[in-house]
Parts: sequence; C-alpha cells; structure tokens
Amino acid sequence: MSSLEALIFDTHAHYEDPVFEDNFDELINEMKNSGVGGIITCGCDKQSSLKALSLAERYEIVYAAVGIHPGNIDNGTTIAEIRELLSHPKCVAVGEIGLDYYWRQDNKSEQKEIFKAQLQLANELGLPVLVHDRDAHADTLEILKEYKPKGVVHAFSGSVEMAREIAKLGLYLGVGGVLTFKNARALPAVVSDTPIEKLLLETDAPYLAPVPHRGETNNSAMIHYVAEKMAEIKEISKNEVLIQTFKNAKKLFNI
Repeated sequence: MSSLEALIFDTHAHYEDPVFEDNFDELINEMKNSGVGGIITCGCDKQSSLKALSLAERYEIVYAAVGIHPGNIDNGTTIAEIRELLSHPKCVAVGEIGLDYYWRQDNKSEQKEIFKAQLQLANELGLPVLVHDRDAHADTLEILKEYKPKGVVHAFSGSVEMAREIAKLGLYLGVGGVLTFKNARALPAVVSDTPIEKLLLETDAPYLAPVPHRGETNNSAMIHYVAEKMAEIKEISKNEVLIQTFKNAKKLFNI
C-alpha cells in the first residue's frame, strides 16, 4: 500500500467513457493503491451523467458531477433533467459546463444560454461548477463575473492575467497533464503566479495523459507526474502539493 494513499484528489475525469467499461474494477483498485483518495467523474449530458452517478454509487472514492457540456447542447438533454439528477447524494457539482469555440462557433448564443442557465441552477442549489473554456476566454470570464459561482475553471488554458481575475472571483484553477508538456507555454507561468490554495489537480481522463505517458489512456494515478511538475514550479515538495490540493478539493466540493 502506497504511503501516499488518499492524497490524490482528481477533480475532473470521465470514467463513464466506454474505454473504461471492461476493467474499471481493476483500475480503481490500482489507483487506490497508488494513492488516489478522491475522484469526480463528470457527465456531459443526461446519459453520461447517469453513468457518472452509477459509478459514484458503486465506488466510495468516486463522486459525480452532472451537466450539459457545450459540445452536447443539441442532443436533447434539458435543464430540468439535470436539476433532477443534482439531487443525488453523491452529486457534488454541476458540470461539465461552459463554452467551446474551438469545435463550433456557429452556435455561440445557444452555448451561452445553456451555460448561464446551469450557472443559475448551481447558484440556486449552492453547488460548485466545473467550467469548460476552450478558445472562449473573454466570454467565459464575462459570464463568470456576472454569475459569480463557486467552482473551478477546468483545464485552465488562459493567461496569468485571466487567472488572477478567476482567483479574484473565488474560483479555482484546474491543472492536469498539459503542465508536463514541453510545449506548455502559459500554464507554468500561471501555476507559478497562482497561490497553491487556489489550484486543483485533475486528469480529464481518458485524455491528456502527462509526460512520460502522453498519448496513452490517462487515469487518476498519473496525477503524480503533474504534482511533481507543480512542486518543481512552486519550489515546494510533491507531498505539500498533494496535501494542499486534496484539502482544496474537499473544501470546494464540501466532501
């Protein structure tokens, strides 16, 4: 049993992804033995949110977030359906929600409408949000300033200046495998500039595996590599990174 058990909290994964269906029992045992003590698996529509809740019911260390991802706003999931799922006792956040102008720019108004509706719902229920922001920094920040939710900007990819604005709102920044990439530009500077008390660790599993596993199927145990890089940048120990980010996650998600 690893001495680091229960220090990793993966605040953003997608274990409802079909790639994990055949071996998740084995994988979660391996991850627990590698020090993983908390996971939030995130839905992107009704179907995936139901799968996330099912995993949270089956595994003690798994919690769920439910929401409508900007890439899934056309598949029929309604805000009323998400509201109903949010009452589940192991649902700790509204997410994954936000804006994505990388894949589509022809439905910006619809993306904003669904994002705002879910922020309003989260505020009404007192829940944090998991925010997706891809190539939509200005609009994301404007809407977050308007609604002022609790939560985290997942896979943060903005500038140091934007990170400071996010932190002023009381939001956290989610940091994953990209931090270890050689071509990561702004993120190391953001991590250096942001207090450790405002950072969270995440995977976005099965995506964005860190170096030296880049291109492989990511899982929560690989956060060790991200924590090592963060520790190097912050000039503190890896254990300090893991302990503080675990505390941050428990505080934000009221676990």
